Amino acid sequence: MEDYYETLGISRNATPEEIKTAYRRLALRYHPDKNPGNQAAEERFKLLSEAYQVLSDIEKRQLYDLYGHAGLAGMDVSGFGGFEDIFSSFGEVFEDFFGFGRRRGRPRPQPGADLRHRVVLTLEQVMQGIDTSLEVERHAPCRSCFGTGLEPGTRSQTCTRCGGRGQVGQSRGMLKIFTTCPECRGAGSLIATPCKECHGAGAVRETKQVQVRIPPGVDKGVRLRLRGEGEAGAAGGSPGDLYVEIQIAPHPLFTREGKNLQYRAQLSFVEAALGSEVEIPTLNSSARLTVPSGTQPGATFRIPGEGLPGLRGNSRGDLMVEVELKTPTKLSSRQEELLKEFLKLTEQETRKAK
Repeated sequence: MEDYYETLGISRNATPEEIKTAYRRLALRYHPDKNPGNQAAEERFKLLSEAYQVLSDIEKRQLYDLYGHAGLAGMDVSGFGGFEDIFSSFGEVFEDFFGFGRRRGRPRPQPGADLRHRVVLTLEQVMQGIDTSLEVERHAPCRSCFGTGLEPGTRSQTCTRCGGRGQVGQSRGMLKIFTTCPECRGAGSLIATPCKECHGAGAVRETKQVQVRIPPGVDKGVRLRLRGEGEAGAAGGSPGDLYVEIQIAPHPLFTREGKNLQYRAQLSFVEAALGSEVEIPTLNSSARLTVPSGTQPGATFRIPGEGLPGLRGNSRGDLMVEVELKTPTKLSSRQEELLKEFLKLTEQETRKAK
C-alpha cells in the first residue's frame, strides 16, 4: 500500500498546516469534476482523501507512524464519510473549487486540537492511585498579542484584493465563480505588523506542567479528560482537551484480571500431599494460605480482599492463587532413600488394590 506521506508529497514531520495545504492543492487537481470520466484521477482523489483523513487526525497519525497501515485496522479510513463530512472537514477545498461565494469578513473561531499523553502505572500505583505531573508540549495563545497575531498597538488592514469579503469572483459567461482570496486566504484582512513574539501566528510553543489525579483501580485503556489543556484554538476558538491514556506495566509476581490478581505458588510434592500453611505475597505485604492435603497441580485458592479496588471506589477484588508443583533437581542420599521407600510402598498398595 502507498505511503500516506508520499501520497501527499510531504515529509514525516510535516505540520498540520503543511498537511492541509498539500491536500488542498492535490485535491483541486484530481477532483472528479475537474477530470470527468478519468478513473485514475478519481482513484487518486480517493487516496488523497484517505491520506488526509489519517494524517490530520492526531490519534490516527500516531498509530500510522508507529505501526503503518496495520495500526489502522478496524478504523474507518475510507476517506469521506458522507456529504456532511465533506463540507465540514474539507469545506475550504470545495469552496475553492465550486466557489460558493460565502462572505467571510473574519475567520471563524476554530477549536484547538486535542492532545494525548500516555501514563504507565505499576499495580502498586493502581492500588493507591497517584497524583502526578505531566510535561505537555503544546501551542498556547501568545501572551503578547492575546492570540491576534498583531503587534500590540497595531490593527489589521482590510484586504484590498477582496475588499474584506475573503473571496474574489471571476465571470464565466453567465456565471460568476467565487474562490478564496489568495491574498488574505479568506480572512478578509491582513496583518501589516506581525507580533514580534509569535511572528503573527497568534500562538507560541510552550511546555507546561499539568497536574493530574489518577484514581485507584484504573485499568489499561482508561482515558482521563482534562478540559482546556490541549492545543490553543484559532481566531479566538476554545482550546482543545488533554486525554491521559492509562497503561499498566507488567508485574513480576501478579497478573491482573479485572479487580482480581492472580499468583502462581510453587509447592513441593510433600507440601501438596501432606497439606501445609504457606506464606503468599500480596501487593501490600503477605497473607497465610492453608493448603489441604492431597492438593493437585492447577488447584486454585482464593484470598478475599487482596486484589485491586474498583474504579468507582467499590469493594476490592481477590487474590487467586494457583498451585504449581516444584520438582527438586538435586536430592540428598537420605531424601533419595526415603523417596525410593515411598515408591516401593506405593507399588505394594497398587498391587493389593488389584
